[in-house]
Amino acid sequence: MAATHHNAPGKLARTSNAVVAALLRLHVPLFGARVLAVRGRTSGEWRTVPVNPIDVDGVRYLVSPRGQTQWVRNLRAAGECELRRGRSAWQYAAVEVADVDKPAILRAYLARWEWQVRPYVNGSTADSTDAELLTAAQRHPVFRLADQPRT
Repeated sequence: MAATHHNAPGKLARTSNAVVAALLRLHVPLFGARVLAVRGRTSGEWRTVPVNPIDVDGVRYLVSPRGQTQWVRNLRAAGECELRRGRSAWQYAAVEVADVDKPAILRAYLARWEWQVRPYVNGSTADSTDAELLTAAQRHPVFRLADQPRT
């Protein structure tokens, strides 16, 4: 499940992420995007990045179009996260999805977000075959999120 693919963000992407995160903190709705907050695996400090959650059959998922990012590594280690927008925060337990279970999730994700993630998904589209999406699954970690009660 742990592929080595990582498409690191360049300066433009980092700047764009900062702008999107700032707008989300101001509670501006941006197509369902949220700020992912997860504890750093070594520092324990909150780390944040904008993400595009996707709901498939009533289950919420996070897909990493850029592959093995820092937030993916942190989420694997922490096993829990928050999705934030404005002053609202939703707490989740996170479980990584096996590659064999990813094609339907990737298809739904690409149907919703392909316009934004096209440069990072190596030609995959919502119309890709299950076999093509299964091959792509190795490069794109996916996490199933389960609600956690507030403590």
